Amino acid sequence: MKVWRSRVGGSDTATAPRPGSHFIGVDVGGTKILGIATDGVTATIEYRELAATPKDPAKFADGILAVVGGLLDTVPDVAGVGVGVPGLVDHAGVLHYGPNVQGVLGLDIAGELMRRFPVPAVAENDGYLTALTEHRLGAARGHDHAIVITQGTGIGGGLIVGGQVLRGANGFAGEPGHMLINRFGHLCACGRTGCWEAVASGAGLANLARDVIAEGKGEAILAAAGGDPGLIRGEHVSAAYSDDDPDAVEVLERFSWWIAQGIGSLIALLDPSIVVLGGGLSAIAEGFIDGVSRQITETVVGGDHRPVVPIVAADFGPEAGAVGAALRARDFVING
Repeated sequence: MKVWRSRVGGSDTATAPRPGSHFIGVDVGGTKILGIATDGVTATIEYRELAATPKDPAKFADGILAVVGGLLDTVPDVAGVGVGVPGLVDHAGVLHYGPNVQGVLGLDIAGELMRRFPVPAVAENDGYLTALTEHRLGAARGHDHAIVITQGTGIGGGLIVGGQVLRGANGFAGEPGHMLINRFGHLCACGRTGCWEAVASGAGLANLARDVIAEGKGEAILAAAGGDPGLIRGEHVSAAYSDDDPDAVEVLERFSWWIAQGIGSLIALLDPSIVVLGGGLSAIAEGFIDGVSRQITETVVGGDHRPVVPIVAADFGPEAGAVGAALRARDFVING
């Protein structure tokens, strides 16, 4: 069995998790940082810490360190720390770029943690960690080939290939939200035009609602946003949809179609046995996933001649990334 050897201060002291050890998992989002502690095997959360994500990029690392420090002050016998962030995180735990954490560039998250705290630490892309959770404990369990997509403000995801969550040559695999799907489409947070995320995420849902309003419809959605199209969010569409507003129904139909377009491309590329949809948008309206599933045959090549690929809801909600970070922390301590 491999054991972690600390790189802090030149130490070469071998450590391994003891029975009863805890593992801290941190999920960093655009607005909040969630920290939890589990046994690193199950999803039973014994401790948690929540803080706002700093708006100043220069304080981004401090926000993560504060949450980890708070848990270390509370949780007994911590054997490792895992952190998930949205963006391009390499194999060494360095965040190179994140469209939804603008201004944070080249941040050595794992290194910062191990310089501050005497525990092993690892950092990964948040979509990778969500996929790890769903594959090991959730809806993708038992599937050697699966796609896990998380829809929130943006789109993240993880690709399970041959029973392993794919990391890629640099650790950057699993960014389906930035597939170019319509070059004449909406502006994405990454600065490009036409990314899948711009029509299939929370921000994408708002974009589609504004399209409907520009066509002279969507009065109920606009009213829910206080009359300002620029303030429209996914929950405004959801509220109008819940009231059976026909324009909100139209927005959701367009939204489902765009999601099916992207999933169809992913199925054609990867040939999975299941697709898991997670994140805050998967439960935005009753029948949402059913609406996507009905269109997959039309959007994937050879749809009538393929086995049906189930599109299912994730078993884990907003804590999936943090749970996956704790799972990854334990893996890291044992295997590196």
